[in-house]
Amino acid sequence: MSKIVLTNVDKFYGKNHVLKDLNLTIEDGDFMTLLGPSGCGKTTTLRVVSGLEKPQNGFIHMDGKEIVNAAEAMFAPPSKRDLNLVFQSYALWPHMTVFDNVSFGLKIRKEPSDVIEKKVASALERMQIGEYAKRYPTELSGGQQQRVAIARAIVSEPRLLLLDEPLSNLDAKLRVDMRSELKRLHHETGTTIIYVTHDQVEALTMSTRIALYRKGELVQVAPPLELYDNPCNLYTADFIGNPSINFIKGSAKADAAGMTVDSVMGQQSFDRADMTPEAPKSGAVEVTLGLRPEQVTISKVQDDKHRVEARVYSGMPAGSETLVTVRVGKELVTVKELGSTHYGSDEKVFLGFDPKKINVFDTASENLIKYCV
Repeated sequence: MSKIVLTNVDKFYGKNHVLKDLNLTIEDGDFMTLLGPSGCGKTTTLRVVSGLEKPQNGFIHMDGKEIVNAAEAMFAPPSKRDLNLVFQSYALWPHMTVFDNVSFGLKIRKEPSDVIEKKVASALERMQIGEYAKRYPTELSGGQQQRVAIARAIVSEPRLLLLDEPLSNLDAKLRVDMRSELKRLHHETGTTIIYVTHDQVEALTMSTRIALYRKGELVQVAPPLELYDNPCNLYTADFIGNPSINFIKGSAKADAAGMTVDSVMGQQSFDRADMTPEAPKSGAVEVTLGLRPEQVTISKVQDDKHRVEARVYSGMPAGSETLVTVRVGKELVTVKELGSTHYGSDEKVFLGFDPKKINVFDTASENLIKYCV
C-alpha cells in the first residue's frame, strides 16, 4: 500500500517543458489513471515517480517519506521505492519459461525456493495462466504474454504498481478481457496502481480516479463518473465520452435566481443552486451547451416529451446501438439509441432531453458554469 504526493514538479527535456508545476496526490489503494493525448506528460510523470527520470524542480513523498527533493539533488533510487513497472512492450526473456520469467526478481533477492514456488503459483493463478508455467514466451499469445508481464510485476507484492499503456498492443477483445482482469487484481490486492493510457474507455472503466492532462498540466482530477458528468471545461468534456458530447451554441442571461439559456434546443431555465462558482452573477453571456448523445431521446412522432423538431442527417446502426445525427437549425446533434433502428435521410423527428442533465460552459473562458444534476 502506498500514498504518493507530487508537489510543484517540473520536468524539462532541453527547452521542452514537459511537466509544468505538477501537483498530484495519489491516495493509498487508488487506481489512478493518467489520461491524455500523446506528448501531454503522463508517461513522464510515471517515470519521475519510478525514479527512471529526475525532475528539475519539486518534491515527491511516498507514505510521508521524501523520495525526491530536486532542490537538494536528493533522488531515492528505483530499488528503494518498493514499486514495479509494466511497459507497453512485454520485455520477457525468450530463453526463460514463464515460471523463470516471473520468479527472476525473487531469485535475485535470494528468497527460499519454497517461498518462490508459492508466490509464483499465486501470481500465475491471479492472472489465470497457471497452466502455462513451463511454456516459453514464443509459445504464448500477445494477451498471455501481457499476463506474464503483469504476474512478474505483482509476484513481489509491491506497494505500488506502475502500468504504462500495457494493453495498447492487444486486439479489441483482449483489451476488454484484460481490463476486467486488472480491475479484479486491484480489488483483490488493494495495491496502489498508477496507470497510463490515452484510451478514455480504459480510464473510465477501471479507475477509482482519473488525472486528465493537457500539454504538461493537470486539467482535472476526479472519479470517472464525476469527470464524465461534470467536466470542468470544454477540453475535458470533448476528450471524455464516446461518441463525443454534443456542443451547441447559445446565449444566456444570469440573475440572482439563476440563468436562462436560449439555443436551437429551445429555452431552458436553471436554478442558481445548479450553477458553479464560476457562473456569472448577472448579465448576458455567450454559452456552449454540452449534451451527451445517450441523454437525448428521439421519436418519429411529436409528444409531450419530444419537443424539438429535427431532420435526420445520417443514421448508423451498429447492432446493439444506433447513432443518429440530426440537424437542428444549423447545429448537428448526435443521438445514441439502444438497439438497431432505421431513419431515412431528411426524415422529420423530434428530440427530447432532461434540461437538468445539460452542462453549460462559458464560451469565452471555456469553464463549466452549470452542473449536470
